[in-house]
Amino acid sequence: MVNWARAYDWFFETDRVPELLERLERGDDAGTWAELAHRLVLEADLVSPAGFAALPQLVRLAAHSAEARILSGKILERAAGHHDCDDLLAQCADAIAEFRELLDQHLRSRPSDYLAAFRALLAVEEQYHWAAVLGDFTDDFYAVGCPHCAAEVTIAIGDHGRYSAIRDWHQGDVNRRPLRPAPVDGLSGIGRLMYDTALRDGKDALVDGVLHLFGGAQCPSCGSVFSVADEYASAHRPALR
Repeated sequence: MVNWARAYDWFFETDRVPELLERLERGDDAGTWAELAHRLVLEADLVSPAGFAALPQLVRLAAHSAEARILSGKILERAAGHHDCDDLLAQCADAIAEFRELLDQHLRSRPSDYLAAFRALLAVEEQYHWAAVLGDFTDDFYAVGCPHCAAEVTIAIGDHGRYSAIRDWHQGDVNRRPLRPAPVDGLSGIGRLMYDTALRDGKDALVDGVLHLFGGAQCPSCGSVFSVADEYASAHRPALR
């Protein structure tokens, strides 16, 4: 049973979110979804206590509602932020496991919102840094620090190429070096999960992008080679409580 007395939303109210959820149980309504999202999450990577309190009910709705899937994903993408609601989040363990299975089945259907669902799956796996930035690899850029000389290196994976470079605001990306995609048998952990899921679902651009993201890059400044994913994750992975 949810203790709504302490689960305030971003208007510091505790009674409006249960009312909105009850309304959505009776049928989808765009205005209701918009208000609920506004009360539960902020674009500044923050989620209200009411967001975690609402998550189990949202997951139940998510099997038949794209809005519920999207909002559940947004809540979990912010779960690593400063919310002081670890106990409320812990109570969502069963709902999160259910959401993972739901997302897996949804991805198998190759839906139009595939990328949003894929990112939500990464959040479920507590890969918050990837959930926040992963694109469709048509125009993806990642800034990483070279672990050997500390140069700021731009990683491009998209229609304009797959390369490492030094970004010059007047000349663009200069001193480009081609990325070195990871061998499939060298993938493990989250990289392997991302690759296997995209391959299973026939998402060729995502498959290729993941191989380059988890591959190697040469620093244009010092010439050393480093792992793109390792360096990005080490700089952006949140410290889990």
